[in-house]
Amino acid sequence: MADALVHLERQDNGVALLRLDRPPLNPLSTALLNELEAHGTALAADPDLKAVVVTGNEKALAAGADVSEFTEPGAAPRITTAFRGAFDALGSIPRPVIAAIEGFALGGGFELALACDLRVAGDGARLGFPEILLGIFPGAGGTQRVARLIGPARAKDLVWSGRHVKSEEALALGLVDRVVPAGGAVDAALEWATSLGAGAVVAMGISKRVIDTGFDLPLPDALDLEGAAFAEVFDTEDATTGIQSFLKDGPGKATFSGR
Repeated sequence: MADALVHLERQDNGVALLRLDRPPLNPLSTALLNELEAHGTALAADPDLKAVVVTGNEKALAAGADVSEFTEPGAAPRITTAFRGAFDALGSIPRPVIAAIEGFALGGGFELALACDLRVAGDGARLGFPEILLGIFPGAGGTQRVARLIGPARAKDLVWSGRHVKSEEALALGLVDRVVPAGGAVDAALEWATSLGAGAVVAMGISKRVIDTGFDLPLPDALDLEGAAFAEVFDTEDATTGIQSFLKDGPGKATFSGR
């Protein structure tokens, strides 16, 4: 669709690229978020999917929510619902989801990156929560996801200051996982996604669910969750392939089907 706000590009290796297209800075309108939710839901149900990369353009992953929608009647709950739906859909994808960040990832754009499993930033990228400058704070998962990632004190610093964090500091803080030369984030993320996608992606998806769900559970409950999922993964085709390959040829020789 020529007027689509989110484009889906499928690679031959099973990797999907979701590209936000609302130039120049990809403000996250409810319409864009609804498209992102639809793509996330469809990808979550795709048995042939190996991994996903989410990106924007050379100027921004997204520079925040569409503030022009904030003044509409009943804006807050409607906007929150759209963000929650889009980011929950991304989180429900049982495969690695990697954000590729060039330029700005601010406000809702930073929250979009945090909703992904992993983050690659081009050198010079800037991340942050400028919402405090509007007299508000991040309301699309930012306060919760960033605190879980880097701890509550550092989260408060980011939320209260509204400052921009450059790529190298973001790497040091753990906000991003890799920094690459400017302009190389998408290629690096696709390469990473391809590498992960060649592995046991069903086991990755199940372990993703266990990590995300178990993080906030008491340890005994989280261990029960892990044990049940460990039994579940043994019933997959990939587990059979991997174990038989190990016994026959040693480690690292298996070719997985993603089933």
